[in-house]
Amino acid sequence: MHLVTKVAGVPSLESHRPLYERVPTRDEYGRPLVDFMIILPGLRAQPKVQFNEVLARLQAALARFHEVVFADLNVPLNLLWVSVRARPGAILELFGVVKLCLPEAKLVGHRWE
Repeated sequence: MHLVTKVAGVPSLESHRPLYERVPTRDEYGRPLVDFMIILPGLRAQPKVQFNEVLARLQAALARFHEVVFADLNVPLNLLWVSVRARPGAILELFGVVKLCLPEAKLVGHRWE
């Protein structure tokens, strides 16, 4: 898994391509992947030291799951896109770990209580 980070003012060849061109749709065995988004309110406003701490916590949380195939952090939009191998409960488990690390995180499209 590789966390691609787009930061305003930091050019990257990878970040110039639209997300739909970069996101894998199938795993190495040809099975379809599932995607979800997490909003991280206030991320882009964090001082550099805190931003780097948040980024390290995110990477550690994502690394705990072998299901994660792709992750893209769009800092200007405060948005994390994640592609995972399909497994019942994987999205909510992964989001639960992210939420423990970053309580302000919001899962897009799911109801979390």
